[in-house]
Amino acid sequence: MEFSTRLQQLPKQFFATLVQKVGAAVAEGRDVINLGQGNPDQPTPPHIIKAMQEAVINPQTHKYSPFRGLPEFKEAIAEFYAREYGVEIDANTEVAILFGTKIGVVELPIAIMNPGDSMLLPDPGYPDYWSGVALADVKFDTIPLLAENDFLPDYTTVSDEVKARAKLMYLNYPNNPTGAVANLSFFDETVQFAKDHDIAVMHDFAYGAIGFDGEKPVSFLQAAGAKDVGVELYTLSKTYNMAGWRVGFAVGNAKLIEALNLVQDHLFVSLFPAVQEAGIAALTSSQECVTELVAMYESRRNALKVACDRIGWAVTAPKGSFFAWLPVPEGYTSEAFADLLLEQADVAVAAGNGFGEYGEGYVRVGLLVDEDRLHEAITRISKLNLF
Repeated sequence: MEFSTRLQQLPKQFFATLVQKVGAAVAEGRDVINLGQGNPDQPTPPHIIKAMQEAVINPQTHKYSPFRGLPEFKEAIAEFYAREYGVEIDANTEVAILFGTKIGVVELPIAIMNPGDSMLLPDPGYPDYWSGVALADVKFDTIPLLAENDFLPDYTTVSDEVKARAKLMYLNYPNNPTGAVANLSFFDETVQFAKDHDIAVMHDFAYGAIGFDGEKPVSFLQAAGAKDVGVELYTLSKTYNMAGWRVGFAVGNAKLIEALNLVQDHLFVSLFPAVQEAGIAALTSSQECVTELVAMYESRRNALKVACDRIGWAVTAPKGSFFAWLPVPEGYTSEAFADLLLEQADVAVAAGNGFGEYGEGYVRVGLLVDEDRLHEAITRISKLNLF
């Protein structure tokens, strides 16, 4: 029995390969400092765990959830967006609960596109965007994210042909892998671009809570008319260290939300109710845990910048997310440099070419180990005399 054509078209799982390389090194007994991962290293806050514990004890949470989730959870999501971003969300028609936002990223092309249709993806970008392309049997064009444009797409460079065939566009700020952020004027420009060319927008707001230097990341839905053209995906994985809990949501354009919900009606019976109860606690309780988490990531970012400056590695500090996007030394490709660091310094980073053609020349470093380990990693790299 053979795999379907769709499965055969799936891209190679970039992060699975990275995990295998690191796992092999660790199995040899090596002390690998893993800066290549995107897995939060801090525990879920206690009040969220307590809410989950109490919900699990309640026999009512052991039943099937309503197909499209608990109304109370959707109300909490609407309350969260009103409080944090001043955006009004209709809990009944403008919210889709997701098993982590990766589900939404992959589902959306399936929900609104036909085989052979085309979408626009950022390059570099989150590799699982390509998974949605393959499973929906659609095509894609890319928009380069370049340092000289602060890793924002320049819509003036998009050809008329590409604009005419694109039906859906993905964006992601704060950005994985570059750590760049977007401002409201860029999102205003995006809304106009989408309206002018009849393109739907999905903004991946996975790192929405993580902005540095006193700047809070901007929601795409804060732009005037954003709900006319698109949706925003938000995950509890990063904001509340709930990565393994697999809970997120999409908010925005009612028609796109209905498309996501309809796909999920046929795939799932929504999320375990106790997890939804924990999500309510996360979104509606004190956000002090988020403030503390962002401060920790900013401190780690600063420590990384200081360590890199010390060895002559010219890097730009990220403005958001928990990633840094670092240039490779002259004479190396991204993959060759990443392999060198793992083999000779026991430091794992993610090669930039794994995020797209325009990721070549960079490696992604996660701020997901403590400051001592960050300093130790850069010290190990300094001994290779590359800078």
